[in-house]
Amino acid sequence: MNDETTSLRAALAAPELLLAPEWLLLDEGPAPGQAVHLAGGRIADVGPLDALRQRHPQLAPLALPRRLLMPGFVDTHHHLTQSFGKALAFGEPSEIFRRIWVPLEASLDARSLYLAAKLASLEALRGGFTTVCDAGTRAQSGLEAIAQATQDAGIRCVLGLTCNDAGTDAAGRAALQAAAARHLAGFAGQPLLHPSLAISIPEAASDEQLHAISRMAAEAGAVFQVHVNEHLASVERSLVARGQRPLEHLDAAGALGPQALIAHATMVTPTEMLRLRDTGTAVAYNPVASSWKGNAVADAPMMAALGIRFGLGTDGTRSDGFRLMDAAETAQRLTQGLANGDSSCGAGWLWTEAATGAGADAAGLRAVTGRIAPGLAADLLLLDLDVPELCPSWDLGWELVRLAARDQIEAVLVAGRLRLWKGWPVDWDARALMEEVRRVAREDVARAPIHKVHPVSPAHRAAAAAQRQSR
Repeated sequence: MNDETTSLRAALAAPELLLAPEWLLLDEGPAPGQAVHLAGGRIADVGPLDALRQRHPQLAPLALPRRLLMPGFVDTHHHLTQSFGKALAFGEPSEIFRRIWVPLEASLDARSLYLAAKLASLEALRGGFTTVCDAGTRAQSGLEAIAQATQDAGIRCVLGLTCNDAGTDAAGRAALQAAAARHLAGFAGQPLLHPSLAISIPEAASDEQLHAISRMAAEAGAVFQVHVNEHLASVERSLVARGQRPLEHLDAAGALGPQALIAHATMVTPTEMLRLRDTGTAVAYNPVASSWKGNAVADAPMMAALGIRFGLGTDGTRSDGFRLMDAAETAQRLTQGLANGDSSCGAGWLWTEAATGAGADAAGLRAVTGRIAPGLAADLLLLDLDVPELCPSWDLGWELVRLAARDQIEAVLVAGRLRLWKGWPVDWDARALMEEVRRVAREDVARAPIHKVHPVSPAHRAAAAAQRQSR
């Protein structure tokens, strides 16, 4: 590192800062000439630089020319314990949870859970995510290892406890609800951990459990997470078994509401859209999951027009906030915009908002993070704008969606603390983590009864070559 870089890194590690970036991403969009006062891990003051100079004369402004200070991204739907098998899902048909994720997660012990979650957290931080919303693991081990991994990595985490009760009796259901109550009360004094309750899919729980778990989350001010209407197979199974679609099933069970965060919602009817709006239910829009393994793309601009709350989620596919925003807009352009002549599909700003403040709201953290405003956590990204891709710059709001990249992220701050510099942790050894993951993951994947329908790319290439030769 050169002297200027070393000096900036050291300055950002101070406990109190007055930052003066060239651009600041506020609710109304990128704004020049602004400053931010950080203290105690929070955003203490925001406003024009001259005004903050007067209000905080004891602080020398840290000038950040050709840089943008913006809220960290919020991933509203992640599976932290699936990071060992990312590439195993490539080319696979829908409902891969049955053939890959359930077998893989079931093979993980506490150490593997820790490693998988810490690796996923590192990927998320490198991609600009300061908050991840974990939808609940299917592993039998407790969540302690996952919670520890996220805290050691330095990322904010909404941590879901899976509460499926299908196949259990009344005593088993009561035990699950008692565990849910302990989980909701279990993170006192850990400001980066936020408890959540989850049911994997509606058919995995009784109506009584769906209602009870959603109500418990609501009473605790937590989020209730569930996968809904992602694949045609799940919709048809629900119709055959109950005469109701999955979202209708949740509605009938009394599980919708402002506390509910439903993942995917790629196949929702107009009536279901209105129920989402009227109940205040939030949606995690996962565009990369749709392109990799889904049957449809959620109509996010329609949700926005109706006032349905939604944020962006990776579904554990790849943790890159800028590519996620690009995918979100591109998916809408291809599925909606081309057909109806909408050349903007959100005008850029819709996706930066969904990736930050609206995502925090969907994840139950509106009062905690997602925006640059006094009182909120200092979960921030410092972006280098002095790159060819943004020269000349005409519309920074649009450019963040279509042109910006994660290698422009100089610094990641979570709760005001410098966590990553130039893509790497400042206080723990990521290379050592990766080395252990390479060894352990091979053993775990080899042991898991994974069933891949699509061969890995070398085998597929060989098969395709054999077919050509036989013609």
